[in-house]
Amino acid sequence: MLKVAWSTKYAHPLPEGHRFPMEKYELLPEQLLYEGTLNSGNFFEPEPCTEEIITAVHDSRYFKKLKALSLSKSEIRRTGFPLSKELVEREIQIMNGSVMASLCALQNGIGMNIAGGTHHAFKDRGEGFCLLNDIAIAAKYLLTKYAIDKVLVVDLDVHQGNGTASIFQNDSQVFTFSMHGKNNYPMHKEQSDLDVPLEDQTDDQTYLSLLGNHLPKVIAEVAPDFIIYQSGVDVLATDKLGRLGMTIQGCKERDKLVLSHAKTNNIPIMCCMGGGYSLKISDIIEAHANTFRLAQELFF
Repeated sequence: MLKVAWSTKYAHPLPEGHRFPMEKYELLPEQLLYEGTLNSGNFFEPEPCTEEIITAVHDSRYFKKLKALSLSKSEIRRTGFPLSKELVEREIQIMNGSVMASLCALQNGIGMNIAGGTHHAFKDRGEGFCLLNDIAIAAKYLLTKYAIDKVLVVDLDVHQGNGTASIFQNDSQVFTFSMHGKNNYPMHKEQSDLDVPLEDQTDDQTYLSLLGNHLPKVIAEVAPDFIIYQSGVDVLATDKLGRLGMTIQGCKERDKLVLSHAKTNNIPIMCCMGGGYSLKISDIIEAHANTFRLAQELFF
């Protein structure tokens, strides 16, 4: 059975007019239940992540400051969220959502987190709607606690996974692969193991051709024991922050390509959702829902 990490706390209230669409964390599970893709048995609520697991990746001083709500105004501004006890608790729960979803993937071939994909968080700071890095935390946990020697991070959010790249820049056990907007945030890019920068308005055909060329080669060369997939839907042409030219169908084909390669090569995969900022919330929900539909279709 497909297991999906989710909690009502994922949809954290934000000030009116905030550009981050928190409501997607309520609407996406509702849609998946309504259409019958998932039932209540597919969902599990993760416990908060332990400090030991988090500080295996993040600087303990930063984590203490975060929990004490003692970040500076500039540090808070960089995250893009108003800092609160409830927000920090949410982030800590999401971290364990990706850890637990990864363990589900070891059992079932795939596990998913309704949130996560917080790839802009560095060891010692948050950025871009990311306070802690669930991708790095899940990868480090698998490498430390399980018979996993090599993790491949496939980051297809429109924004480069700069925090993840930085965290693992000197770690040969994690291979970071990022396809992202060349001219998009962050303006200063970190160096992933493989970066594929995309021009503005990149369309379905161009994107899928590049991914179809690079991904099989990376899997063959890296020979990963586990894949973490950041499946952001801000690649859509309708996205306010994306600048690419992809359709919802093209985004679905992207997901199918990644999930199919994991399945065919018998590599467990954990999917975390990443960004999506289309003007119509229905576009965001439909694109995210496709990832879950494909997981059911391909794995169960």
